[in-house]
Order: sequence, then structure tokens, then C-alpha cells
Amino acid sequence: MNRQLCWVMVVALIASANLLAQAEERRARDEIIDPAVAAQDPDFAIQGEYLGEGVLPDGSQGKLGVQVVARGDGKFEVFILVGGLPGEGWDRNHPRLPGKATREDGKTSVQAEGWQGVIENGEMTLKHEKGEIKLKRVERKSPTLDQKPPEGAVVLFDGKNTDAFDNGTLLPDGSLLSGVTTKQGFGSYKLHLEFRLSWMPRALGQARSNSGMYLHDCYEVQVLDSFGLTGEDNECGGIYKVKSPDVNMCLPPLVWQTYDVEFTAPKYENGQKVANARLTLRHNGVVIHDNLELPTATPGRQAEGPAPRPIHLQAHGNRVVYRNIWLVPKD
Repeated sequence: MNRQLCWVMVVALIASANLLAQAEERRARDEIIDPAVAAQDPDFAIQGEYLGEGVLPDGSQGKLGVQVVARGDGKFEVFILVGGLPGEGWDRNHPRLPGKATREDGKTSVQAEGWQGVIENGEMTLKHEKGEIKLKRVERKSPTLDQKPPEGAVVLFDGKNTDAFDNGTLLPDGSLLSGVTTKQGFGSYKLHLEFRLSWMPRALGQARSNSGMYLHDCYEVQVLDSFGLTGEDNECGGIYKVKSPDVNMCLPPLVWQTYDVEFTAPKYENGQKVANARLTLRHNGVVIHDNLELPTATPGRQAEGPAPRPIHLQAHGNRVVYRNIWLVPKD
């Protein structure tokens, strides 16, 4: 190998290393998993849920919920929910009105069809032709958050170690990084786990804090920052390619959320499936799938098969984290 070619290869290797370092720096900047770091972004204190009560545009008295979704650099999407917040007064039968908001000079202005308002100091004031409603920013918590495992439960992760998983990474705050599979397999069970989505205001769609909980290593319950969205089968709480959640219960990013699952494994006889798997899923305490039949495996992992099978927490290019994972076997 001549000297000139050698130098070309060295320069190429250095350039490649620099590009990788820049990509890692950009990823770290664009995906934040530490709430204290995210709080340095002024948009972080504005995004979230707001709740109030007053005269609605139809002249009736009622509750109004608003979800404010950060899109980066002082820009927000706004969704006005007549009846309250999801799971607490609003469902798919109530109006959901889209709008925009912009932060400038310490004030955030809100515009939607028939509405205008402002967000200041954790409060939102919305006006319409028949009146004005004041809303306060609220931080909801799942009623099953920090739930302790009952007697007889199999504790998969309690923040002390990752012994129950292959490829486990324990983070300094005691959370478990996504991209792990249980070493042990299971049949039917009741499962509790908690997850926290990353702060990624500039990301869109499936690039926005993507993970997934694979029951039986083949049925995916989507984990995604779909706060404020309509709630589809490829969004948080959706059974991928099978069914959308009955209501989108996704909370804002960097809030700990819960999945509580009652899972019934498929039944096999002589190597043939004779009964489909089923699940009931509570997202942040609200039933979003009720005794749902799972006719087939979802994409991304293994084909269907008889118990026992592991649980997989997917890494899909993002750093979603988990904690307080335990289950109670049913068979």
C-alpha cells in the first residue's frame, strides 16, 4: 500500500469518526431523558394539559380540557377537548378542536377556529364569542403509579439490577433502558410496568420516543409519544396493526406512565392453535382494550407459539425507559 493511499484511508477514518460523534451529539440533543435537562427548555413548562370550566360556545356550562404539544422553538399544536381531558370527561364522541400556539417575549398566544387565548404563568385563558374560560395546567398521575408487587408476584425489575433480562442496562436514576427481553418465559399473567417517554419536541410520528411492549414476544402494545394525538393502532396504547385504543391516555413526555395488563396466552393442542390470545389493558388506570382477542402476531418479533414465552421491551432507535415491572402468573 503506498503512502498516499494510506493517508487517504486515515483521513476517511477520522472523518467517519467525526460524523459518528456529531450524530451521537445530535441524538443526545434531540432526545432528552432527564426531566431536569428538559426543564431548561422554556417550552417544557408550557406543553402539557390544562383544565377549566365555564360557558362553552353552545351556551352550556361545562368542562374544557386542552392539550398543548411542543413542536420545538416556541411552536405548539393545541387540541381543545370539549368535556374535559381524555379519561376524565372527554372521549371520541366529544369535539376535538385543533389549533396552534406560539411563544414569544414570555407570552404564548393561542389560536384556533372560534377561539383565541394566551398562556402565562401556568394558566391559560381562552375566549370565544360567548365568553371566556380560565384553565390551569395540571399534572395527572396514574392511580397505579408506584404500585407494589403483591405476594407471589415475579419481580422483573425494581431498580436494583437487570438480572431478569438479557442485554439489560441499568441507568443512574434506577430505570431500565429499552431493548431488553426477559430471560424467563411465561404463560398467562397480570403484568404491571411503568415507562417514561423522552422529550423530543422536534420529532414527528414514529420517530417521537418509539418503543413497544411485546407480550408473549409476539403481540406488540405500542409505546410512543403520541400525547395529544387521536390515538391510532401505531400510537401509544395501540395494538399494532390490530386495534386503536378506545381513548388516547398518553400523558406528556417525561411523565411516568403505567400499563396494567391482564394477558391470556393462546392455547395449543397437538401443535395447533385452538384459542387466540386475549388481553385487557389499562393505560394510566383507564381501560383502553377490554378482553380484546389477538388473532395473530404483530410485526417485529416472533411468530405465535405456545407458552411459555418471554416479554420484550423494544428499542426502536429511542431511549424510552422503564421501571417497577412485575407480574402475577395466572397458570
